[in-house]
Amino acid sequence: MFILMVVIFVLGYTMIALEHPIKIDKAASALLTGTILWALYALNAHSILELGLSPAWEEVKAISHDVINFIKPGVEEAHYNKVWKGDVELSHDVVHFVKHDLGHHLMEIAEILFFLLGAMTIVETVDQHQGFKLITDKIKTTNKVKLLWILSVLTFFMSATLDNLTTTIVMVALLRKLIDDQKTRWFFASMVVLAANAGGAWSPIGDVTTIMLWIGGQITAVNIITYVILPSIVTMVVPLVIVSFTVKGTITRPQLDANETKEFTTAFERKLLFFMGVGALLFVPVFKTVTHLPPYLGMLFGLGVIWLTTEILHKHKPLEDRRKLTVIGVLRKVDVPTIFFFMGILLAVAALQSAGHLAVMANFLYEHLHNIYAINLIIGILSAIVDNVPLVAGSMGMYEVVDAGTTGFMADFVVDGKFWQFLAYCAGTGGSILIIGSAAGVAAMGLEKIDFIWYMKKISVLAFIGYIAGAAVYYFQMTLLGL
Repeated sequence: MFILMVVIFVLGYTMIALEHPIKIDKAASALLTGTILWALYALNAHSILELGLSPAWEEVKAISHDVINFIKPGVEEAHYNKVWKGDVELSHDVVHFVKHDLGHHLMEIAEILFFLLGAMTIVETVDQHQGFKLITDKIKTTNKVKLLWILSVLTFFMSATLDNLTTTIVMVALLRKLIDDQKTRWFFASMVVLAANAGGAWSPIGDVTTIMLWIGGQITAVNIITYVILPSIVTMVVPLVIVSFTVKGTITRPQLDANETKEFTTAFERKLLFFMGVGALLFVPVFKTVTHLPPYLGMLFGLGVIWLTTEILHKHKPLEDRRKLTVIGVLRKVDVPTIFFFMGILLAVAALQSAGHLAVMANFLYEHLHNIYAINLIIGILSAIVDNVPLVAGSMGMYEVVDAGTTGFMADFVVDGKFWQFLAYCAGTGGSILIIGSAAGVAAMGLEKIDFIWYMKKISVLAFIGYIAGAAVYYFQMTLLGL
């Protein structure tokens, strides 16, 4: 069953990749994959956990053993084996563990989904008030290359300030106002994903994996910015330079229908909602830093303020206009299938993490590779297939922060050591190689219905070249220059 779970994951992943040829929505495939994996795990938990490959289960066993010895000093080993290898007691503990672990993962997944739902609603509310006209009206160029550079650089720095997921949602909304042709918009949205992931890698608040390392004490804010910003810039610039020689022509702006050209709001209301929306998004990292609460609460707080504002602002308007401009009306336009797609993917990866598949992969790297650059490059490539969060979490569990002055292979595992900095870069940017490899990519895929195979053909090679180029720059500055 342990191997069957991998087979089911690969089949589900293939169905997502072949969404357009098989004409089955990727959200359905993702949900089925996630729920089937957890069902297989729960029904065969005894045999799977007996393999001893699940780190969480081994920790539970160790803690329980300590508790038994603490309560009953001198307990016989035979009794301990009966507790964990016997019948009724083991069955109860295994079922309880699986349910508890599912609840733990569901809490983490819910945080991401509420964050995503809040961000999508805020962006949609600003868009409904035509707030993005303040930006789109200032972008006059229709030259594809110039527009690509402008949007990529804007995305890069926005991602470092907000985060790559929120930035991608905002930029996709902008692209819908700037570009009419779907395939052209797909290309621009994909390049936005590359820039968003590159921008998030060098900022302590730009990507969830970098946040994990920052909060965990593996890196400090100043040093991650100092040593990773240049590789991140190269990761974005190299693909842009390549496409600058291949992309030709101009874009066509979309023709707005009567509802979009009609101004339901005043200039004051457009500016107010735009700055409130941007302010709400920028407030999220501040809220997290001050309160130490999860980011989704800050996002929901911002949404609550905007919701209250729109209710007051439009209470005297005709019912038809009020329905379109208040958050209640906006919620009807939020892309719910994207939420379910996220949930299915995260559930599937969580099942593999809980059963121990990701730990097996981490142990393999640890036992066969003793080169920090090789380990992290592989982790980055793997993050294009499975979520980078459990990969980084696994690395944090496999390798501990060591004291300054440590020599040998472990010398690079000190605070702000090369391993942790390079891990932040690789895990943050490697996911760009596949559209499904990062939160930003999944969001763009869901919002713009980007085809998995199309992304592989048009973008994956560019992303890989940028990823390797940025890694080479980091290696050069840290090894050859002796930084």
